Amino acid sequence: MKTQKRLAAQILKCSPKRIKFDESKLDEIKEAITKADLRSLINEGAVAKVPARGTSRFHARFIHSQKKKGRRKGHGSRKGKSTARTEPKRMWINKVRLQRELLKQLRADQKLENEAYYDLYNKSKGGFFRSIRHMKIYIQERNILKK
Repeated sequence: MKTQKRLAAQILKCSPKRIKFDESKLDEIKEAITKADLRSLINEGAVAKVPARGTSRFHARFIHSQKKKGRRKGHGSRKGKSTARTEPKRMWINKVRLQRELLKQLRADQKLENEAYYDLYNKSKGGFFRSIRHMKIYIQERNILKK
């Protein structure tokens, strides 16, 4: 049977590991000696080639879906400085936009007077506040909000 497998592999251009014999026609396969005999058995379906197995994309798809959700961004996954991931200017823009948004919201809700609004606006423009949280703490400590 080893010879038959080897010959079939040569005909089908694959490894002998990928050759499968039909269990019900093993007697016919044993008698097949030449490549011509094996070709006829291949046409009958007694000898077949198992489909090649590729690399599974399952794990890659799973990881991609996790990354879309914002997972896998911890310190162990990072390469490069924080400035390589988002440049300082972009970080600054995001921070200031959020601070200005908060100020506009407070003014729209009439919790801030114009004078206080402009004072806080200029402070945020000057980089005084580290974050929105810092800005809120500053406003609370100085009782800037209207009652």
